[in-house]
Amino acid sequence: MVRKNTEAERVVFLFSKKEFREGVQAGIPIGIGYFAVAFSLGIAARNAGMTAFQGFVTSLLCNASAGQYAFFTQIAAGASLLEVAVMTLVTNARYLLMGCALSQKLAQGTSLRHRLLIGLDVTDEIFGIAVARPGFLNPWYTYGAMLGSAPFWAVGTAAGIIAGSLLPGQIVSGLSVALYGMFLAVIIPPVKTNKAIGICVLASFAASYMAGILSPLNRLSAGNRTILLTVVISAAAAVLFPIKENEAE
Repeated sequence: MVRKNTEAERVVFLFSKKEFREGVQAGIPIGIGYFAVAFSLGIAARNAGMTAFQGFVTSLLCNASAGQYAFFTQIAAGASLLEVAVMTLVTNARYLLMGCALSQKLAQGTSLRHRLLIGLDVTDEIFGIAVARPGFLNPWYTYGAMLGSAPFWAVGTAAGIIAGSLLPGQIVSGLSVALYGMFLAVIIPPVKTNKAIGICVLASFAASYMAGILSPLNRLSAGNRTILLTVVISAAAAVLFPIKENEAE
């Protein structure tokens, strides 16, 4: 049975200055946080040989910290385009799930144009504020949030690349560690409540080290080893530590 659009549903397609302004206001604090993380990401981009302009455009079109970090490190390691594409797909796979969930917040009949534009910048933070909106999601709220946050990410990446080119090598080396701090900040809180995550992290460290020294895995490129370990460990975790329905809720 096809549900007919109501007048309330059709309204969300129209430009709303109020929704757009609220989106910008919600996006700016997110963007300030983005800048600090993107600055460290810029150090990784600089190590991959990217210019400030290239880093700016990359971050403007792809706002994904883990995905971009994998992208930059694989470029630095001389990975093939296929390896880069597969690894980026694996590390950004969660956005497919977020996009599916976010699509349920859109009114029936939302145009493909709106859906594609919203999907262009589905990040963890923007997804969080979007799904928290009551009722149907007005696309212009999401556009406002993007405008308020995405430029910070792009500018932060470019600033990190510029700083990496000007600062002494020891300082650049120290700043590059900040990105690992970001990953620790993401990992540590859930580990406190879910020991399975901690086990998977430790297993990943050990497996990555062993894959680098044991044959025939050590004959694979770093990019292919990372892809293989990501798929195998995540699949094993899903089998050994399944999430029950009541826990997911």
